[in-house]
Amino acid sequence: MTLRLDLLRHGETELGGGLRGSLDDALTEKGWAQMRAAVVAGGPWDRLVSSPLQRCARFAAELGEQLNLPVQLDNDLQELHFGAWEGQSAAALMETDADALGRFWADPYTFTPPQGEPVSAFATRVLGSVARLQQACAGERVLLISHGGVMRLLLAQARGLPREQLLNVEVAHASLFALTVAADGSLKEGH
Repeated sequence: MTLRLDLLRHGETELGGGLRGSLDDALTEKGWAQMRAAVVAGGPWDRLVSSPLQRCARFAAELGEQLNLPVQLDNDLQELHFGAWEGQSAAALMETDADALGRFWADPYTFTPPQGEPVSAFATRVLGSVARLQQACAGERVLLISHGGVMRLLLAQARGLPREQLLNVEVAHASLFALTVAADGSLKEGH
């Protein structure tokens, strides 16, 4: 059986853009409104699964209460840890570390930010989480509330993109995408 997986990115955060990674910033009022609007026509879902970071988990708790659905927090759905780059914008990094940033954008699998998490390890943990969900929730429709990097990874896999194109996948705040996860773990965009 397949798993229908809807992906929702968190909304705007208090500390703004840039590489948020494992920083645990809260949503702004606009971010809350973006997420509430994104799910109005969504579902119905059987369960909610969320990153434990508050920009995802607090909305998941609110929505779970509204819809009377269980919420499962999964540490493996956290954003990529950007190490020394956490909290910095691409513009600031262009001034201080342009060569390294360029190598990361060109192929994030072959260049890891200083003290950061390798994208290959990130991919292993995120895809492992999705595989566990597929095993536990086959036949269900699940809303996964997470981060831009998690969603880029899953969408790139579903679209069959080369790994160098990972960061080319557009994922705006509070965007909602649909995936189907087959029994063999393969991903397809849409339901």
